[in-house]
Amino acid sequence: MSRARTDMIEDTRARLIASARQAFATQGYANTSMDDFTARAGLTRGALYHHFGDKKGLLAAVVVQLDSEMDARLQHITEQAEEPWSGFCERCRAYLRMAQDPEIQRIVLQDAPAVLGDAASASQQQCVDSLRLLLDELMNASIIEQAPSQALARLINGSLVDTALWIAQSPQPDKRLEEALQGLELLLRGLKP
Repeated sequence: MSRARTDMIEDTRARLIASARQAFATQGYANTSMDDFTARAGLTRGALYHHFGDKKGLLAAVVVQLDSEMDARLQHITEQAEEPWSGFCERCRAYLRMAQDPEIQRIVLQDAPAVLGDAASASQQQCVDSLRLLLDELMNASIIEQAPSQALARLINGSLVDTALWIAQSPQPDKRLEEALQGLELLLRGLKP
């Protein structure tokens, strides 16, 4: 495949994802039509079908992009921390704070689980994997208790995701975030030897 063709394919995919992402974030999955984002992207329905199969496939691609961005933000927090434990703790707090980001709240925490079901939770694997690696580092440095890191990563990620959903669904998200952060501090202390 020529470089020009590859660039054209990537440009088409990127335009569709950007258009859908904006529409899903502002109107929600149920209130958007394929014609809305194909027209906004200056493309046809055929392009959407070719690259994503359908509207649900496009939502899955948007979720993958958002999950990747969220993981990059969390990884940046880890890398910028002065020491591993504070980086880990701040990473967990940041994940809960992301539940108040309107785009993440609407697409990742509300529409994706409702529309994609188990496929939405499968996209969490990237977060679980990076969390597992971080937990391995903390255990190897004797900062936290030894435990099976895959299981611990899934437990922590699952509780963070569930709590983020709880925050996102609240009419008082600030109050729930404050409560969640208090509970998180107690849980994090329990990891220390």
